Amino acid sequence: MPPTTPLSVLDLAPVTVGSTAADALRNTRELAQLADRCGYTRYWLAEHHNMTGIASAATAVVIGHVAGATERIRVGAGGIMLPNHAPLVIAEQFGTLESLFPGRIDLGLGRAPGTDQLTARALRRNRMGSDDSFPQDVLELQAYFRPVQPNQAVQAVPGAGLAVPIWLLGSSLYSAELAAHLGLPFAFASHFAPRFLDRAIELYRSRFQPSEALDQPHVAVAANAIAADSDEQAQHLMGSLRLRFAAMARGVRGQLPPPEAFIEQDWSPAELAFADESLACSAVGAPATVRSQLQALIARTGADEMILTAQIFDHGARLKSFALVAEAWGLADAAA
Repeated sequence: MPPTTPLSVLDLAPVTVGSTAADALRNTRELAQLADRCGYTRYWLAEHHNMTGIASAATAVVIGHVAGATERIRVGAGGIMLPNHAPLVIAEQFGTLESLFPGRIDLGLGRAPGTDQLTARALRRNRMGSDDSFPQDVLELQAYFRPVQPNQAVQAVPGAGLAVPIWLLGSSLYSAELAAHLGLPFAFASHFAPRFLDRAIELYRSRFQPSEALDQPHVAVAANAIAADSDEQAQHLMGSLRLRFAAMARGVRGQLPPPEAFIEQDWSPAELAFADESLACSAVGAPATVRSQLQALIARTGADEMILTAQIFDHGARLKSFALVAEAWGLADAAA
């Protein structure tokens, strides 16, 4: 029997060494079309700024690009960094997306800036808010999606009455507790920050309060998933991600490097430990290996769904990885 837990995709629109953002966005479109055909549930894109290796800064624009190229799959933000924006702007953007692609749009919200502090200040130069106002901003955004009330002075057009599904995203206990309090679905960013995964899920489930949006807790767990024909080939592909995170330990960010550029001896034990701890929620190997590792993570967390990301240098290998995972999970058969 195939596993029953839904699988979704988180795409960071990686810009690889020697390529451009335009290449990355074309690759995103092609991967989304494959995910649509293979039976993945959602296709989410993440907001990051001033990062030469990520092309999804204008997240709502890319979501429209992906939704227009697909037919069935839900498309959304994983996530929009709400402190960077006025809630009304996000309501209008996602109200527009929902109007264009009804029943297919998700809005995941985070409270981090998705960038460095200097860039965060540039993004917020005309705003008085900060991440301290995040709960109030979420409530304001929710209100814009409800039906217009008598004498309501400010409306989201489009947006009002469209009830776009809102998720809270996070890598800490804060977002878990807020999602529980507001009765919203919760997605944990364990693909790069797994430290508080188990505690956050336990807190979310134990404190969950039913709402008009959700009557019981719903948790999505993010993980890196890299599949290839053999365990050895997949571990080789993983070298790009290990190199990226080892470099982050030195404060260096850039485009996604080829896996053969990773030479373990070039990095200190502390840098390698940072990379491996950050990437602890990863399933890497042949399809059966990835399936087994994902099942173990689901058994550990009780995840209601998994959101998989794969930063692989070679686009063909990335497409193949998601296809292999779908086949191993039984998604392709289900979609057919």
